[in-house]
Amino acid sequence: MTGIGDQTEHSPARPSWDCLSCGRPWPCDPAREELARGNGRVDLAVRMWDYLEEAARDMPQAPASELFDRFLRWTD
Repeated sequence: MTGIGDQTEHSPARPSWDCLSCGRPWPCDPAREELARGNGRVDLAVRMWDYLEEAARDMPQAPASELFDRFLRWTD
């Protein structure tokens, strides 16, 4: 699995997890396209779960349902 730093210009800024390029919550649409292109469906879901766990540590105040929607729901 490649790390967050391996992303294109649409990478997350930590601890906010906002996109460094467009300022939207990461993964933004361009990041999602790149992630989906480079991973199979199961691998994508596993990778995004790892990111969700990291984001949950960085943003403990964020509701779990919002993190799920942001990081995993789009992978189905």
